Amino acid sequence: MNSAAINILRGSKHSLLAIALLLAAVLFTARTANTQQLQRGISVNMPVTTSAAPMPDADNANALIVTATRNGGVYFGLDSITPAALPEKLSASLSNREQHLYIKADARTPYANVAQVLEAARTAGLTAAILLTSQPESPAPGTIVPPKGLSVFVGVVPASDAPVVQLSSGQPSSTLKINNRVLPWTDLQTRLQQILQDRSDKVIRVRADGTTPFAEVAHVIDVCHAAGAKVILATPEL
Repeated sequence: MNSAAINILRGSKHSLLAIALLLAAVLFTARTANTQQLQRGISVNMPVTTSAAPMPDADNANALIVTATRNGGVYFGLDSITPAALPEKLSASLSNREQHLYIKADARTPYANVAQVLEAARTAGLTAAILLTSQPESPAPGTIVPPKGLSVFVGVVPASDAPVVQLSSGQPSSTLKINNRVLPWTDLQTRLQQILQDRSDKVIRVRADGTTPFAEVAHVIDVCHAAGAKVILATPEL
């Protein structure tokens, strides 16, 4: 083989190597561009919401994060824990009663699995929690997105005339009611705004049976927030 042919082959190898390195860089950038800023933890597919507020403190090293997985597993930070042991663990970890509890639950898990975490929080003396969620927007490449979540009150019984949104699991989606009257899902926000416009407390109580997918419960809470309401989330036992 003459020297010209050898140089062509060498040039081809260098070109192929350069192309391979370029593709690797592009793939790496694509995978890391939309990084959500949240401390390392158990991975779940959180429900997508549009009214969640930024929760940067959820990324602090000492943030209290409880995860409910799709199959019913419960984790305190990275450690597996039983629901029965969770209230004591929460009580021991709280530096003060104003400290936030962040719940990271899989969208596909039955609400009963989230409710047991809420009940543990209530038993530990907490009256509120923040449900961490995913967001529909696509941030610019390289942007670090702070965690976002929906705040809820836990197990607090409101005035008897407070509006109640009820969810009963079914197919293809759960049955939705407001004050025992069936309502189409598409009418939820409009109806809530009508109900709340003459009320000073702006409070909605949300109830769901244990088999309701958590994604649907999160959607109702999301719509309540969009309508300007505070949400009291009742566990099935309350």
